[in-house]
Amino acid sequence: MTPRLPLDGLARDTTRRIGLLGGSFNPAHAGHRHISLEALKRLGLDEVRWLVSPQNPLKAAADIAPLAERVARAAMVARHPRIHVGSPELATGTRFTIDTVTRLQDLYPRARFVWLMGADILPELVRWRDWRGLFRRVPLAIFARPGFGARDLAQPAPRAFAAARIEPERAKTLATCEPPAWCFIPSRLEASSATAIRARRPRPKGKTIARTPIAAPDASLLALVRHSLDEDKAEQVAVLDLKGKSSFADFMVVASGRSTRQVVAIAEKLADRLKQAGHGPIPVEGKETGDWVLVDAGAVVVHVFRPEVREHYAIEKMWSFEAEMPRPPRPKGDEPRPPRPRGDEPRPPRPKGGPPKPRRPRKPA
Repeated sequence: MTPRLPLDGLARDTTRRIGLLGGSFNPAHAGHRHISLEALKRLGLDEVRWLVSPQNPLKAAADIAPLAERVARAAMVARHPRIHVGSPELATGTRFTIDTVTRLQDLYPRARFVWLMGADILPELVRWRDWRGLFRRVPLAIFARPGFGARDLAQPAPRAFAAARIEPERAKTLATCEPPAWCFIPSRLEASSATAIRARRPRPKGKTIARTPIAAPDASLLALVRHSLDEDKAEQVAVLDLKGKSSFADFMVVASGRSTRQVVAIAEKLADRLKQAGHGPIPVEGKETGDWVLVDAGAVVVHVFRPEVREHYAIEKMWSFEAEMPRPPRPKGDEPRPPRPRGDEPRPPRPKGGPPKPRRPRKPA
């Protein structure tokens, strides 16, 4: 049986021009989408792939939201037929950018890949594993970001490959250039940043990961959601318990509608019933296209899909991937101590022969 390729929907012999935008997407934001749209236009790409990393090697695991949560949000932010979201490193088994790019090039030898990045990455690029090898393996497109622009081209990494730089006017040839080749793209700036978004979230005292306050995981709220979906003939309803796994909800409900019209109707009626039940105004995203609509009820988040879109993104499976990911090894010197024996546990056996028998007192003469 042929193993599944890591980039969904892409044939092994593809000759497409593909931009790769990698990162933790913690969380995805409009800046990622802006770079992707600019890349499609300025580089003449056929598509852009967002590679959501299971774990960024340069970031602490405790500061990163669960993978399935990041993939789901990224897919909601991307919302473009030529921007595809996934986590191919789960399939390739790679962790570092150089290894992931090498593996993708081996699996898709005729594809024309371009690595996309914002100029805000340039100061830390020399910390990446084999960053010189990355320049020599794949063309790079570097996009201006707020606070980072042409002056950052004096950073060590771009300076080391200054001779390989091509001018923005030739950007559409970048995908066909033999590496090393890179291009700086000055463009309209999009101010969104993952760091700023995380900083705006409330951070409870003593906690490492911020959790936005949400309504208590009320059984009646979940019951109302399920009743509403049943009333409107939603299909393949699945309830995922996220308590202790996610920072954005306690339950995720996934359902399908047969058409875009039914998807939108299911979501609108659900939001209306929740509002009438006293749960306040309910944010609804995605009604414009009707392929995937999200209803955010606080403790319960509902995703309503068309069947083929649900199958493509497979967000239920992403949570199972999260559970299967191996935990990092325990640091040396932090081994758990053996438990103390309790009072009701059996005592260790006495030495062979037992204690000496007491002598009988002699009778008085």
